[in-house]
Amino acid sequence: MKKRTDRKIAIAGTAAAAVLLPAVMVGLAQAGIGVPRSESEASGNSQPIPSFGPATQPSAPKAAASPGKPAKTPKLPSMPLNSNPFGTGGDSPAPTDPDTNRGSHGEKPHMPPGAASGKYAKAPDGAAITAVQKINSRQFDVTIASPALGAAVKTRVMVPSGWKSKTTRTWPVVYAYHGGNNNYTSWTKDSNIEQIIGPYNAMVVMPEGGWNGSYTNWWNGGRGGIPKWETFHIEEVIPLMERNFHAGAVRAAIGLSSGGQGAITYAERHRGLFRYAAAYSGALNITAPGMPIILTSMNREAGTAIWGDPITERANWQAHDATVNVAKLKGIGVYVSSGNGQPGPYDKPDTSPLNGGRIGEQLAGTMNENFVAAAKKAGVPVTSNLYGPGMHNWKYWKRELAKSWPAIAAAIGARKS
Repeated sequence: MKKRTDRKIAIAGTAAAAVLLPAVMVGLAQAGIGVPRSESEASGNSQPIPSFGPATQPSAPKAAASPGKPAKTPKLPSMPLNSNPFGTGGDSPAPTDPDTNRGSHGEKPHMPPGAASGKYAKAPDGAAITAVQKINSRQFDVTIASPALGAAVKTRVMVPSGWKSKTTRTWPVVYAYHGGNNNYTSWTKDSNIEQIIGPYNAMVVMPEGGWNGSYTNWWNGGRGGIPKWETFHIEEVIPLMERNFHAGAVRAAIGLSSGGQGAITYAERHRGLFRYAAAYSGALNITAPGMPIILTSMNREAGTAIWGDPITERANWQAHDATVNVAKLKGIGVYVSSGNGQPGPYDKPDTSPLNGGRIGEQLAGTMNENFVAAAKKAGVPVTSNLYGPGMHNWKYWKRELAKSWPAIAAAIGARKS
């Protein structure tokens, strides 16, 4: 089964798993898995890319601190094997999706076949724009031939009113990362991003994130190689947007579910690249006691292919854990939010405890509580909205985007057009 990381986070499995997992949790805790450290044992795999345009917007203000809560060990509820606790859409993976094309996993980065050079400037590693398709007056889809993915994938771009293709002006930009079992169309298909950000003079770039890419360069048994999602997002998408479509060097990163993990960890691993990072129900503590076994138990091939074995490759897991690396967020604005999995104002009150949305948000809530507590201990100002009852769905994320947008806009200098 091909599941995205955020699809597997909350699945503890069957009755047998309910017996085995507590013992595994104890072993992981004794081994130190999930114990936050001030610095990870591995660093980001690339440096922030240079600016390709002037930074004319003002610097970011610091976010207000929240009180935080004590770190918690996540509960591991039992649920059916075919459940989908962290799914954020009902689509199927594209035929060319790098995550589900397992035959390419671990290959050295290379341009996909038939990727002819065109009129657009390339990224430093040769990634090229091969097509641009107009969606409406302010949106277009960009096809990118990516060496990091060994495939051609799409990125949706929303430009502000008054944007022109021929100008020397740049615009502040928000990079928006989608969640599990979804794709680059998610933010315009599922959210209210057009209504919230549309009236402002900011671009929104919504890149493909893969069916279960987990916003990282896959470990692939130590071989590395394709798919390299972090490289694609940071070293290919950003320079292509700046070199060809006037995206500015003042940036924010936002995301939901696994995309929230991406927004926060990218800000940590590439310091100085983003002025603000926001995560809605993000997977922000993947090494919390018991969490690694949840991530790998349902699909060990995909689970260990992403970050490696959680014990022998502990450093790589920690290097991609937002809570472990929270100290690296000093100096930028941060917003995180999540529910606790109980039915909330937008949910049916009699929703079964085995419902995927309940389970997913239960563990997301625990991870976010751990993140906020770690941020407070590290002296990192974080604006948090741990709103209690609420499940893992877009009804809450739409609300949270609206709540967080004023601070994001102020950080990147976005103003109403």
